[in-house]
Amino acid sequence: MRVLITGIDGFVAPFLARLEAGSNTVYGTYLNEPNRLQGIHYVYLDLLDAKLTEKVIADIKPEVIYHLAGVGSVADSWKNPSMTMKVNATGTYNLLNAVTKAGIIPRIVAVSSADVYGNPLYLPINELHQLNPQSPYGFSKMELEKIIEGFKGLDVVVSRSFSHTGPGQSTKFVCSAFAHQIALIEQGKADPVLMYGNLDIKRDFSDVRDIVRAYKLLAEKGKSHEAYNVCSGKVFSIGQILDILIGISKAKIIKKPDSVKLRKVDIPVLKGDNSKLIKDTGWKPEIKFEETLKELLEYWRNNI
Repeated sequence: MRVLITGIDGFVAPFLARLEAGSNTVYGTYLNEPNRLQGIHYVYLDLLDAKLTEKVIADIKPEVIYHLAGVGSVADSWKNPSMTMKVNATGTYNLLNAVTKAGIIPRIVAVSSADVYGNPLYLPINELHQLNPQSPYGFSKMELEKIIEGFKGLDVVVSRSFSHTGPGQSTKFVCSAFAHQIALIEQGKADPVLMYGNLDIKRDFSDVRDIVRAYKLLAEKGKSHEAYNVCSGKVFSIGQILDILIGISKAKIIKKPDSVKLRKVDIPVLKGDNSKLIKDTGWKPEIKFEETLKELLEYWRNNI
């Protein structure tokens, strides 16, 4: 089976590529030169280039598409809201339009975000919760979902992914940023002072490897034109995450607040209801979050 993963140069896609490569022919599109995996066919693609997108889809004729490409950071979205909307929304339109023009109907798993929900009216959040995004990133993902609704003839499943982390994640994201700082401190490459923003916010975290298993199961069993929360159903505060990571380390570390790290808008708690995903696909998280954090810290110990 021909599987296409957009955004192979990102954090999540290589994990998904490894999962799919065993039994399928996997193509990965990139905008920035990635670390190349053996057995993956790499294709340059800027999804804002509609003609190039049409050519790539027509040439590959994928049977499954995982659409992961896009701006993935809330912080980055505040810096460039218009580009975030273009990449996440227009890029998605160009992809789906290219599929339509190619005359194929692959199973498509499009990655949205829990940020479409905004401040929750109730917890845990299920898929019936109203969409009320609070950031340019959240708005761009809501627009992605609206665009998908317009392509009723295509076979698309939407993943509303909650927070996830694991080895190799960018330091733009909080767990990886903490682990990176601790690894630097351990090796004497930074002062033993760890800077933090808001420690009180709580997020529903998963291991990236559990997340990509969910994507694969959604490709196989998800219901067309429906959205699924992909989440653990368990929340950790940022303060808890910091304490777990510091507890793993033997270094003496001082915690210090940094106002620069505070976001313009921070939703206090995001906790998801994953019962629909479990019911329709049989997915369950397998990796304990504490183990994920241990592996993340070990990754940075070996890569700085």
